[in-house]
Amino acid sequence: MPDGDSSKAQPTPGLSPLEKNRALEEWLRWQLGQVQNRIRDLEAQEEQRRLQQTKASRWKVQPQRSESPAVLHRADCSLYEGEGGFISGEDAVVALTMPEIEPCEECRPDTGLPQQ
Repeated sequence: MPDGDSSKAQPTPGLSPLEKNRALEEWLRWQLGQVQNRIRDLEAQEEQRRLQQTKASRWKVQPQRSESPAVLHRADCSLYEGEGGFISGEDAVVALTMPEIEPCEECRPDTGLPQQ
């Protein structure tokens, strides 16, 4: 067939196969970065959720002051910011049986305690 035969498919002017593959590679790297960022965000959310669940399963006792009784709080209660000294649910149940300890009226630590 002669070179001038118009029935043969001619390559379209534009990007070469190498250039197309480099562009695809660049786009895939961008996509991978997007997925990695999303994974980091989801991991951070999961860690935050885990910390909140851990705090929700701990309690703390605000010491007795003057004439006011000691008060049992959930670990995440904002009315008493005392750090450390957390107690388990079982210990919180025992604390509530003591006449000198009252439950916080704001965070209601008696709800969600393990059943005895």
